[in-house]
Amino acid sequence: MVFANIIAWVHFNPGTTAFMQDGLDRLQEKKPSATLKHQWVDYPAISNNLKRAVIASEDSGFVKHAGVEVEAMEKAFSRNLKRGRITHGGSTITQQLAKNLFLSPQRSYFRKAQELIITGMIEITWSKKRILEVYLNVVEWGNGVYGAQAAARYYFGVNASQLSAWQAAKLAAMLPNPRFYDKNRNSSYLLRKTGTVQARMGQVAVP
Repeated sequence: MVFANIIAWVHFNPGTTAFMQDGLDRLQEKKPSATLKHQWVDYPAISNNLKRAVIASEDSGFVKHAGVEVEAMEKAFSRNLKRGRITHGGSTITQQLAKNLFLSPQRSYFRKAQELIITGMIEITWSKKRILEVYLNVVEWGNGVYGAQAAARYYFGVNASQLSAWQAAKLAAMLPNPRFYDKNRNSSYLLRKTGTVQARMGQVAVP
């Protein structure tokens, strides 16, 4: 079923994801009528600033690797061993997408193994452009906010195609913990990271 969906989504867009359903369930526990903020936009309708910012922030080697950065995963595994729990994943954009599409937010080594298998399926089936397009359309950017268009409208009142370099960098800087930064939009750490991401944007390749 997973691989069948991956094949279908080469040409068709996923209507929802496992993470989106989890987010909707969470919202509806408090308010049964709650809905998600989400609107699909095609790749050309997403600012190149955002594409560059997300790659610079999340996965600088995105266009070159085959879906997995072994060194990053080894570092994450070492940190997890020291802490005695799973706090780091060392995930690429493709791994994050695999998790968002099909898996739960819970952290475990079994789920990590599932993520790696799905990552391989996506990498052999989709182009890098398609991977980034789907990722930018489904990733969580706040409490009930999913995808670039909804995030651009929610935070800045513009379309995804209109995001400036600074706006894109700030959205990318929010990704590791979007619900927290939704509530803490001007934290000193977020603003510093925004500057760092913006400075790196010109150094990355975009598919």
